[in-house]
Amino acid sequence: MQYRTLGRTGIKVSPYALGALMFATQVGNPDPEDSIRIIHKALDAGINLVDTADSYGDSEEVVGRALKGRRDNVVLTTKVGRPMGTDPNQQGASRRWIMTAVENSLRRLQTDHIDVYQIHRPDPDTDIEETLSALTDLVRSGKIRSFGTSAMPASNLVEAHWVAERRGLERFRTEQPPYSILNRSIEREVLPVAQRYGMGILTWGPLGQGMLTGRVRRGQDNDVTRAKFFTVFSDERRLDAVERLIPLAEEAGLSMPHLAMAFAISHPGVTSALLGARTMEQLDDLLAGVDVVLPTMSWTGSMRSSRPEPISAPSTRHTYRRRSRRRSCAAARSASAPPPETGAFTAAFPLPAPPGAGPPEDGPSLSAAGTAARSPPTPRPRSHHATRHDTTRHQDSPNTHRRAFSNTP
Repeated sequence: MQYRTLGRTGIKVSPYALGALMFATQVGNPDPEDSIRIIHKALDAGINLVDTADSYGDSEEVVGRALKGRRDNVVLTTKVGRPMGTDPNQQGASRRWIMTAVENSLRRLQTDHIDVYQIHRPDPDTDIEETLSALTDLVRSGKIRSFGTSAMPASNLVEAHWVAERRGLERFRTEQPPYSILNRSIEREVLPVAQRYGMGILTWGPLGQGMLTGRVRRGQDNDVTRAKFFTVFSDERRLDAVERLIPLAEEAGLSMPHLAMAFAISHPGVTSALLGARTMEQLDDLLAGVDVVLPTMSWTGSMRSSRPEPISAPSTRHTYRRRSRRRSCAAARSASAPPPETGAFTAAFPLPAPPGAGPPEDGPSLSAAGTAARSPPTPRPRSHHATRHDTTRHQDSPNTHRRAFSNTP
């Protein structure tokens, strides 16, 4: 097992991580003892990261029993935020609930600390500074080592890092988004932002919620339990993609699960992919593909299309000059750069274009570089009277008028 660094935390984790949702007796394996044996088998194979959540039924309790005597060798992650009862305050990312939920998780997991504590979903009702402040206090008290997010948009991640820097708080160290051959949306914004800020990425759903197991085919019955509850298994576009993937897997001499897992961990921005094994047979099959590598896979094209520009504080001076210079440099790079490598996999499944990326029907004419042929507006100079008018509006400060017309700072 080749270990990777989880973002910039310095923690070494395996590229395959063990997701514990299927160890909940209500939705997964009904035998807790069998689940414990599965966890032990994964740890013996070199997997050292186990991920669970407080909302996964009795999953935390099963994981806590399985890690007795082996806790120091495991990177343990869990989550908070999903509803845990009928009380409206038993959910979300408020300080009140985080402080209560972490104690409950520590008790169920039978441990004195959590390695990565994750916000299960963004909470629009709670200010991000409130959440970061509570999590920072938990880090400083030693109850958690670091914290992260799950399924958080890129814009929220940027805002959270900005707030953490301005307020002197700990910042999000990991993100746990969905990612598979059938769902590559995070390649456009989330992965570039995570790489920019040094965040570790723990992806879930690498098998496409079961559609990439090889048991789902067009016009055939399948034994996937989730197919009874999710309409995604009847999605025509996904079924078409699965049918196109099968000959590619056969050509490469791989099974569908091995191809899907190799894809998920091959992106340079991804640290680990979570296995959702429910039985020992499923775990054995997935572990057999841990050394599979996609040699023809190239991320050059997708990374160029989604690489973010350096993030900096906004400025009001020379804005248009900088934008024009960036456009000129980008056009020069694209004109001189050689075409990106494309393996059979990338050629068969190119990154989808973002919404609204095509040319407008009745919009302005476009230049050869693909940008609207228009010149930036020129800022209107302010007159002496305008300055005098603006400064005399604030009469509550006795020194306002003097400072406006003084030559000293």
